[in-house]
Amino acid sequence: MILTHDLGKRFNNFQAVDQLNLKIDPGEVLALLGPNGAGKTTTIRMLCSILIPSSGWARVADFDTVRQANRVRASVGVLTEHHGLYNRMPAGEYLDFFGQIYDLQAGTRKQRSQRLLEDFGLSSTVKQPIGEYSKGMRQKLALARALLHNPPVLLLDEPTSAMDPESARLVRDAIRTLRSQERTIVICTHNLAEAEELADHIAIIRQGKIIAQGTPEALKERLLGPAEYEIRLASHLNGQKPGLPADVRLTAYGSDWIRFQTGEPKRTNPILLENLIEQGFAIVSLQQVPRSLEQVYLQVIANTQPAEGAHAE
Repeated sequence: MILTHDLGKRFNNFQAVDQLNLKIDPGEVLALLGPNGAGKTTTIRMLCSILIPSSGWARVADFDTVRQANRVRASVGVLTEHHGLYNRMPAGEYLDFFGQIYDLQAGTRKQRSQRLLEDFGLSSTVKQPIGEYSKGMRQKLALARALLHNPPVLLLDEPTSAMDPESARLVRDAIRTLRSQERTIVICTHNLAEAEELADHIAIIRQGKIIAQGTPEALKERLLGPAEYEIRLASHLNGQKPGLPADVRLTAYGSDWIRFQTGEPKRTNPILLENLIEQGFAIVSLQQVPRSLEQVYLQVIANTQPAEGAHAE
């Protein structure tokens, strides 16, 4: 659904995006992560045919973003950082206006507008001027506008910013539903927990270059090493270091717990439990130690030093 090859954008002497390669299939969610000024917004603007690339190419919904720009714009729904809402218009009229721009029939405009306003909890404010909306309400209306023409590609820049937890959960649930409808979604976000919850793939970008890419689990395995497990015991170790299989690495232990790493948990963990029981230890629990996308992100950024004289986006 989205394919780029050596995509680049240069502004005078500043390289904002440099040889970016992405492949996103239908039904997938990609989280594009990176510090401010990394090139995320520039990338989104090229994917929706607002900016012309300086090098390389991109195809969105099987349309070339330069030669078929109008077809690309008709195929994407975009939520930008600055929504451009018309504050004097009521929400219902606003969505109807954009429905006309997308050449939707009157009945279709009304039906989709009503459904989206209901889905996002805005139906009771349909006649209220947008200027009276809270920040969270504006965010939800902007997302409804992006979905109005039922696009196969969604490009979302900070989709839950300025939202209270309940509204943010509503939007995340909506994104999960949209993914199940074979729609491709790209999310730019600084909310790493949200990215980990929603995304099938992660791409971390810095100074216009992708510095890490893969599924959340693959990135954790590659950058943080094998998964770590913790065993809780019913009794104290009393300074006794338990005997472990040769391919198990003890990483930490306390009075009634041990942590270890193994590359083959399905084979090793049952053997380890049997060994501990034979040594007289009663097992309370065995679980994998949680590892977050934040740990991956911070390590990737720490390992990639910014070039001298780098500019913000």
